[in-house]
Amino acid sequence: MGLGPRLDLRQSQSLVMTPQLQQAIKLLALSNLEIETFIGDALAANPLLDVGAAAADPAIGEALDVPDTRSTSLESSRVDQLIGEGRASDDRPLDLDPVATAPERDTGDGLDASWSSELRLGSGEDGPGIDERGALGATLVEHLEAQIGLVAPDARTAAIARYLIGLLDDAGYLPVPLREVCEDLGVPLVEGEEALAVVQALDPTGVGARSLSECVALQAREADRYDPCMARLIDNLDLVARGEFARLRKMCGVDEEDFADMLAELRGYDPKPGLRYGGESGGAVTPDILIEPARDGGWKIALNEATLPKLIVNRSYYVELKGSCGDKTSRGWLSEKLADANWLIKALDQRQKTILKVASELVKQQEGFFRHGVSHLKPLTLRAVAEAIGMHESTVSRVTSAKYLHCARGTFELKYFFTSGISTPGGEGASAEAVKSAIRKLIDAEEPKAILSDDALVDLLKAQGYDLARRTVAKYREAIGLGSSVQRRRQKAIAAAR
Repeated sequence: MGLGPRLDLRQSQSLVMTPQLQQAIKLLALSNLEIETFIGDALAANPLLDVGAAAADPAIGEALDVPDTRSTSLESSRVDQLIGEGRASDDRPLDLDPVATAPERDTGDGLDASWSSELRLGSGEDGPGIDERGALGATLVEHLEAQIGLVAPDARTAAIARYLIGLLDDAGYLPVPLREVCEDLGVPLVEGEEALAVVQALDPTGVGARSLSECVALQAREADRYDPCMARLIDNLDLVARGEFARLRKMCGVDEEDFADMLAELRGYDPKPGLRYGGESGGAVTPDILIEPARDGGWKIALNEATLPKLIVNRSYYVELKGSCGDKTSRGWLSEKLADANWLIKALDQRQKTILKVASELVKQQEGFFRHGVSHLKPLTLRAVAEAIGMHESTVSRVTSAKYLHCARGTFELKYFFTSGISTPGGEGASAEAVKSAIRKLIDAEEPKAILSDDALVDLLKAQGYDLARRTVAKYREAIGLGSSVQRRRQKAIAAAR
């Protein structure tokens, strides 16, 4: 067989991801605030686009009765058709873990654990709302640097103090040895100590400390309570954590009444003063979806149009430009801009309908949560929602990404409603969040002299219909920031000794 060049004609079919299709898929994953930025860029790039009045689309903002949520048809969605038919080879489902787990909280041990439990954001049965996790104003660094000029004796000390402030962790502690800092800066240790004293003189009292004892001692001095007895107590916080009060009273040389006052004073100090301020600047979370009960017993579901500008095509400007386009290039440019404007408006409208359809199915699946709380949260997966509304799993994943829902119980990320589950005797299953809520209730109700072990929690949960292993109970207990039975016994002993 001879080798040589030749020409062949072959026919094949392939899916081409056009820029418009790629952009439509990308729009699904954007939050309302990100869409607002995207629209701003589009308005600057396309003269035919304009912001119109917030006239409501009939499908947007109207009361949606949850039992009939599947009646909304998205067959016209080119994006979801391509993905749903399995022809989007470059658009594989996202490998996201749908398990909504609560972040672990660093509670430490002993006394520090009891204090840190008081520092957490307030949370009800449903957990802290997203609006409670927003920015807390100025950051710790900004708050401290604003005070340097009033305290530092000279510019050199102020510069070193500002460097030290930049090294503080979120709790306000200096995690690096001062000697190493001075070596890095090339300054004498005595100057570093002077600068650190400046930092420790700033508000809130206790920042710049290198240990828990130093942090508490700074606050005791500020309150003019740092006498020799209090100094011994602060120097032996490990004994306080272990509940060795008789030994501490003997070391401090005080009677029971004075010792109780000292413990009460100690508990009034903040072990992590830096947590009063945000770690970094940021705005409060703005919900994308608003939900409230409807008069007919269903639910009213709407997009938050306060963060969602409505685009229109400026027809009068288009006619004006068309009349002045005398050459083929100008007319082609104008036609392209008109097509881009129409496509973007259609894509945004389709995005809104898709989000509403997914949100409506979420409310239907988790209606028990919205009516009764987290104890009625059911296990739910992306696939279950996708199958219920006739979409691809990747589409649901994009819709629920970086979007928040506001209801009477607070503001929650849509991913919160996708939670793993455990089997129950009834066969319906229970969500991990419901189990965590049950564990929290049992521990909150325990008596100081009858602290529940993990084995006891297993038995009590089984009586409620949750068949869990001991290690699973321990994992859930730690996930919601509750200490072991030994730690809780110490905390309650300290509280009783006040």
